[in-house]
Parts: sequence; C-alpha cells; structure tokens
Amino acid sequence: MSLTRRSLLVPLTVVAVSLAACTTTPLPPDKTPAPTVTPPAPVVPPVPPVQPTPVPPKPTALQMVPTTFASLPGWDKDDVRAAWPAFMSSCSVLVKQPTWKESCSIARTVNSGDEQAIRTFFEAFMEPNQVIAPDGATDGLVTGYYEPLLRGARKKGGPYQTPLYKVPDDMLTIDLASVYPELKGMRLRGKLVGKKVVPYATRADIEKADFGGKELLWVDDPVESFFLQVQGSGRVQLTDSQETVRVAYADQNGHPYKSIGKYLVEKGELTLEQASAQGIKAWIAGHPTRMQELFNVNPSYVFFKEERLPDPKVGPKGALGVPLTPSRSVAIDASQLPLGAPVFLSTTMPNSDIPLQRLVMAQDTGGAIRGAIRVDYFFGFGTEASENAGRMKQRGNVWVLLPKQPL
Repeated sequence: MSLTRRSLLVPLTVVAVSLAACTTTPLPPDKTPAPTVTPPAPVVPPVPPVQPTPVPPKPTALQMVPTTFASLPGWDKDDVRAAWPAFMSSCSVLVKQPTWKESCSIARTVNSGDEQAIRTFFEAFMEPNQVIAPDGATDGLVTGYYEPLLRGARKKGGPYQTPLYKVPDDMLTIDLASVYPELKGMRLRGKLVGKKVVPYATRADIEKADFGGKELLWVDDPVESFFLQVQGSGRVQLTDSQETVRVAYADQNGHPYKSIGKYLVEKGELTLEQASAQGIKAWIAGHPTRMQELFNVNPSYVFFKEERLPDPKVGPKGALGVPLTPSRSVAIDASQLPLGAPVFLSTTMPNSDIPLQRLVMAQDTGGAIRGAIRVDYFFGFGTEASENAGRMKQRGNVWVLLPKQPL
C-alpha cells in the first residue's frame, strides 16, 4: 500500500488574412497610375508554449502531530494500571537513552496500584503524537499474534517427524550498520561460497536440505510448525519428558516474509474475509497435497533456541529484549516508530465493532509488520488468544507517547 503520463500535442494553426481590393475613380490617361499596394503579412496567432506534464510530488515522510490526551478516543476509560508493568519493562531499556532517562526515573516513584497517579504521570510527562503515514493516511492495519503450544519430543519418532531447527553453522549474519550507519538495525544473512557471500537458502531449499544435527526439537504437526514461525516463538509440550519448554526466535534466513493468505486470495482460493489463520488451516486440510507448495510461497524461515519456562504467566521476549505482556504489548515497524515507546491504540476487537482502545507498548517487531501505521497486537497464550489473533484484521489509529521536551 502510478500515474500514466500523457503529453498534450498542440497543433500550430496559421490563420491567413485576405484583404479586399479598394475601388477608386479611374485616373486620366496622362496621370501616373496609383502605386501598387502590398498587403501586410498574414497575422499568425502566438502559439502557447507546451507545458510539461506535472510530476506528482513524492510522498513526504511520516508525521507525528502533537495533540492532547483529551483527544485520544477512550483514554479516560482505559485502566492504565494494566499497562504499567509493560511500561516499566520498556523503561528498563529506555532509561539508558537521554530522552527517556528523566521520565523513566520518575516512573519508579509512582504507585503501581494507583490508577489516578499513573494517569497523572503520563499526562504530566508525556505528549501524545498522532501518527500520519507518508501517504496522508491516519489509519492502518491491525493484526494479532499469540504464543502457540505444540506437542513434541527431543528425538524423532512416531508422530514427531517435523523438525524445529537451530541456527545453521554456515549462516552468516552481517550487521550493515558497521559500514553504513544509516542502515542501523539492518542485517544481511547469507553464506560463504568460495570468496563470495551469497543469499542463504530459501524455505523450499531448507525443507529439501539435510540439516542433520541441527534439529532442536521434533513436533507432530507441520502446519502448526509453519505457524509457529509466523508467530516467532511458542511453547512445546514434550511428551517424552513431560515438561514444557519455550522455543524462542533465534534468527531468520534473510528472505522477506510473504503472506500465504494473500497468495490464496490472489489465486481465488479464498476470499479476503476467509483468509484468517483458521481459514488457511481449513484450506490446507482440504488440499493436503498442496501444503508444501503453499508453504514455499513464503521464502522466510525462522530458527529457534530453547529457553526454560520457570513462570508460565510470563510472556516470551520481544525485539526490545523484555517479556511481552498479553493485551499490552504490540509489534511495530521499528524503522518507522520508536521501539519501546508507549502507544495508544484505537481499533476494534476481531470481526467486531466493539472498541479496543488502550495504552500498549511497542516492544516487538515482525517480518510482516511494515509501515508507519501497522500494528500486531499480542493476545498472549492459550486457546482464546489463538482464536482472537487468527481473526484479528481491523483498521486502527495510533498515537505515540513521547517525553515532553523542556521549554
């Protein structure tokens, strides 16, 4: 989320002006005849200059327009106490930045159980800024994600035939910011062939390759394994040891994420309304022989690492490096919005007109999350979270809360 240029051809029209001859009294024969009258040159109207086709202006950068808390829809109804733990998690990272140091330090003195004190803090030290996209749009797409639960084992066998891979030893990750500071946060993945770095294998290549020895775990469902990669992290209940572990995002093969739902819509296999996680899984169940064909549409492949799960109530870590809080953490495009910042989100519940207006924290990123007003809402863990995340595809508005600057 082009213009056809056509030039205007202006013909040169020449208008010839004819003069009628004048009739006079004939001169006597001995008189000199009247001189010949030379008609004036034809009058040619001026030709208007050909105007060049105007070039449409390039889109401007995204805008953050300062506003007031009173203008935020639903701000006064949100219980900001529910957002406070997530904000304090963000502050554990943001406090190291000069812009955030003062406000995050003061936040430590606020009573986390006092709703009015928390609201007063935000209104005194923060300023909401409405995000306006480069094309002038004030709303964008809001989707959802969750932490799935899969069944697995540490060894291949029985129903456990689908591997979750660790980061391959031959994959290189190059931080481009070390050479080009303006590309901060951009990383190049590839592998060394001779003396050249070439792109790393796509999903289709990885599925066919022999990655023996790099299996982290084995799970019993290739469909859930694919969706685990889309979510970025999850839990695996190990049937051979009766424990549940977390598999966290470790790296990615460097290829861009492509939506299999969009592919099915473009091919006429599903309508836009049907292209939810639930709809896609139902399509796969009805077309099992085309499952791998569909998965290969997305060349992106995610590698995992295992983490302990001491407290099942604590969410997985996002891109900010802090645990995500269900219903209060979101993923954003960190090239557009500041990672870690509080964000006020105004949207609606999945497939509903019921308002969803609350303070959330921009604590994560995602391969599919691109654009100024593009938000992925973290629903948490469990069946209800899975159902809501799979159906979430709403429009929404975004305001970023930034520390007030001294006068």
